[in-house]
Amino acid sequence: MGKVGRFLAALLLALLPGTAAAAAEPAAPPWTGSWETAPSGTAAALPGAAVRNVVHLSVGGTAVRIRLSNRLGTQPLLLGGVTVALRRAAGPDAVPGTLRTATFDGAPTAIVPPGQDLLTDPVPLPVPAAADLLVTVLTPVDSGPATYHRTALQTSYLARAGAGHAADENGSVYTAAIASWYYVTGIDVLGPTAGSVVAFGDSLTDGTGSTPDTNHRWPDRLAQRLRGDRLGVLNAGISGNRLLRDGTGPSALARLDADALDRAGARVLIVFEGINDIKGSPEATDPAAFAAAYRTLVSRAHARGIRVVGVTLTPYGGYSGYTAAREAVRQQVNAFIRTGGAFDAVADADAALRDPAVPERILPGYDPGDHLHFNDAGMTAVADTVAHALAGTTGSAPAAG
Repeated sequence: MGKVGRFLAALLLALLPGTAAAAAEPAAPPWTGSWETAPSGTAAALPGAAVRNVVHLSVGGTAVRIRLSNRLGTQPLLLGGVTVALRRAAGPDAVPGTLRTATFDGAPTAIVPPGQDLLTDPVPLPVPAAADLLVTVLTPVDSGPATYHRTALQTSYLARAGAGHAADENGSVYTAAIASWYYVTGIDVLGPTAGSVVAFGDSLTDGTGSTPDTNHRWPDRLAQRLRGDRLGVLNAGISGNRLLRDGTGPSALARLDADALDRAGARVLIVFEGINDIKGSPEATDPAAFAAAYRTLVSRAHARGIRVVGVTLTPYGGYSGYTAAREAVRQQVNAFIRTGGAFDAVADADAALRDPAVPERILPGYDPGDHLHFNDAGMTAVADTVAHALAGTTGSAPAAG
């Protein structure tokens, strides 16, 4: 077990009332989040269609369960069938013999009320770490706006006449490629894991700037580094999301429970959010408002026994929204993240990615060209910085409650 795994084991011991530090390592929670995407908006309904979502796990297990969401919908969502399978290489084909039908209290169909999520029953499907799964969702009727995650950076597939095809191992009817995830928002696995880490943020966490269909977002890179610690990594980033107010998707404060604290096996929350508040419209100019929001996030996480790593806001000089006044706000916010004492640990992504010669800009080698987001190398640098912060976290866990 690596440094991060030992830290989390100590954390779990500290959270158990009356447990001595020298006691045996506690049993891991039965379910752990292995993949997540946060609902970012709605798209037009797809009556009669089957969406074959491609998702990439972080940790493996002996069984899975799937979270389907109608959180942003306005009508009851009829699920006419949901299947899961291991993906066969690239494309929409399943590995023969691995396709399973998911059920809901034993039934193959279900209705998800508007504003709610629904978990499937456990599906007995052994899955390895870093596996690609196909999660196929059949929607036989028009159930109103579809809850989806717009910026998947992953090709999924659509069968427009999907009735009867959700259980197809052969993906030949899935002829339309799509760039968003529909309805599916999470995969939990059953197995001997150490819990999960939730990456909570905006487009920088969502992966904008990285190469599509390669799983090069920084949470994916972090998952590679933590695999030996048996830690799941969940990506709760939403492009355009904001800390202080609703933007693309509900604000960080509004969606914290649903997208982070409620996730199975969550042990650590990584907060990398705030740049859209600084550069967006209306812009946020009061560093005290950021400090109060961060303290609120941390307090709510601590109440669940979840530690919090704060990530400094990275440079964006050269981007169209950059101004000297906004840069001054970013610097003050970063000073609070580093020295304000709110977080259990700090990952200084600003220091890791800025150009020493022009510190208001990111290094050219990390810049995909828009001067805001990160290319694959930049994503790797963020993951390295966060992994270092996790491994260096020491001390007693915060009290729950």
